[in-house]
Amino acid sequence: MAYERAILQQLAENRLAEAKALITAHLPSGAYYLAGYVLECALKAKIAARFRANEIPDKGLINSVYTHDLTALLRLAGLESDLVDAIENNAALGEKWEVAKKWSEQARYAVWTEGDASAMIDAVEGRNGAEGLFQWLNNR
Repeated sequence: MAYERAILQQLAENRLAEAKALITAHLPSGAYYLAGYVLECALKAKIAARFRANEIPDKGLINSVYTHDLTALLRLAGLESDLVDAIENNAALGEKWEVAKKWSEQARYAVWTEGDASAMIDAVEGRNGAEGLFQWLNNR
């Protein structure tokens, strides 16, 4: 199945709204799980933008995109060094990445607390005017 960049961007926004609705409804496990997918979709949208029209991408690259590993996706998006640089100037962003990079699709099989889910949503969205990872990605 093909994934268009615009659809991945919309899915990221939808997953964030759903995660926030779930945390408000005191359903933290679903909120945590979906908040991680916000970053996965946003990173995959960044990767999709790197493909050029009328070119067959390297098969290894294509296969590697089909992962849920946020650190691997950050690298594939070409943003790993950008994030390192951003963290040097913004320690809070680094703390958010420490929370977020622990997420995996296996989170769906765990029970998460409201604290866990709130920390993950904060990492993704930010709070009180502080930049979250989703905003940081969208600004790249």
